[in-house]
Amino acid sequence: MRYLGVKIVDGEEMTLGAYNKYRGWTIPKDENPADDGFLVVYVDGYESWCPKKQFERSNQPLNALTFGHAIEAAKRGCKIARKKWNGKDMFVVYMPPLMLPPYDTADTNRKVNDRTAKFIGEDQPLNCQPYFAMFNAQKEWIPGWLASQSDMLDDDWYILEDE
Repeated sequence: MRYLGVKIVDGEEMTLGAYNKYRGWTIPKDENPADDGFLVVYVDGYESWCPKKQFERSNQPLNALTFGHAIEAAKRGCKIARKKWNGKDMFVVYMPPLMLPPYDTADTNRKVNDRTAKFIGEDQPLNCQPYFAMFNAQKEWIPGWLASQSDMLDDDWYILEDE
C-alpha cells in the first residue's frame, strides 16, 4: 500500500558523516560520509537523517506550500495565508464541527445563542458542520470562505506562526 504523508518537521542540512557523529555512531564502511542530506526533527522529538534528494522531494518550506498542504495544516489548527494577498494580516482557519444544545436548555453551559435560535428555533440543537473562515484586511471575520482558482493553483501558501 502507498501513503501520502503530511507533517511539519524541522530540517537542518547535514552530511551522513556529520549525522553519525551527531548521534555518536560509527559510520558503516559501505556508506559515504560525504552524502548530502538533512537532520530531520519531528514535533514529538524523533530525529532521523534523510538524503537531500528525498528530503527536498518530500518536504516543502512552510512559506511555499501547495493549497493542499495548506489545507492540511489548517485542519491541524494552523492559520494559513498567501503571499500574493494584498491585505495585511489576512488569514484563513478551519472551523471544526460544533454541536450545541438548544437555546431553551436550562443548563448554564455553552448553548445556542438567541441570534441563532431566532432562525432554527429555541428548542433546536445546533449541528454546525466544519467550514473555513477568513480574517480579512478590514479585521472582519468571514465565515464560509471559498478559495479562488488562483488560491487553489498557486504554491505561495504559508503558515502563520503565532508570535
